[in-house]
Amino acid sequence: MNTSATAALDGAVALVTGASSGIGAATARRLAGEGAAVALVARRRDHLRRLAEDITRQDGRARVVEADITEPEQAYQAVQETRENLGRLDILVNNAGVMLLGTALHTTIEEWDRMVSLNVSALLHVTHAAVPHLIDAAATSPRQVADIVNVSSTAGRVARPSSSVYNLTKFGLNGFTEALRQELLVERVRVSVVGPGTVQTELLDHLGEAARTAALQQVDGIEPLQAADIADAIGYIVTRERRVAVNEMLVRAGDQTW
Repeated sequence: MNTSATAALDGAVALVTGASSGIGAATARRLAGEGAAVALVARRRDHLRRLAEDITRQDGRARVVEADITEPEQAYQAVQETRENLGRLDILVNNAGVMLLGTALHTTIEEWDRMVSLNVSALLHVTHAAVPHLIDAAATSPRQVADIVNVSSTAGRVARPSSSVYNLTKFGLNGFTEALRQELLVERVRVSVVGPGTVQTELLDHLGEAARTAALQQVDGIEPLQAADIADAIGYIVTRERRVAVNEMLVRAGDQTW
């Protein structure tokens, strides 16, 4: 952990969704290492507790916030709990998401609904609740800036068979991010999107056997990124001086073509 008096995020508070594993957990560690107190938001309390303990052991600050952010009231309460217990909200990282692959003929409407609910609706719930607090933080904090970072995907740029609704959620996320960036620019709330390529996470674990096999074949021969690589990108974005706004960052695996 970076515990020096000059840590870039000293005094700041970050909320990270999907913090129980993968990119979310790595991002929480990275932001805590930069001096931020971090609210860890996800449904798996046991995973969050272990992460919080790990951050605390390294002299960081973390608070477990168990919530199903697909439910508007729980998303709102997660933001309120962060604000009430950690004192403010300077950084929101919308990371929670799921990828369920399958063709329109062979997938279920429940799987489509699940992706839209978590990848889109949950992000909107949390963002809507957080924006007033972020505006306040930008106006009152020593940094004089606040940040929203939305985690998208290369699937927000390149459409592929069996990925239609996942593409829908990520293309839409990119458009939402850009419009929100323009809306909040005058408030000194920076809005950024990070588009990871192939990353070694739990994302494929949610797939059925056939879809998972097909997905693994697609990335065969590619050395995947690690979650910490994406956390590094997010950490870079939110630690820039207020005059700098990194609007978009695309991070592909070195061997990845699409």
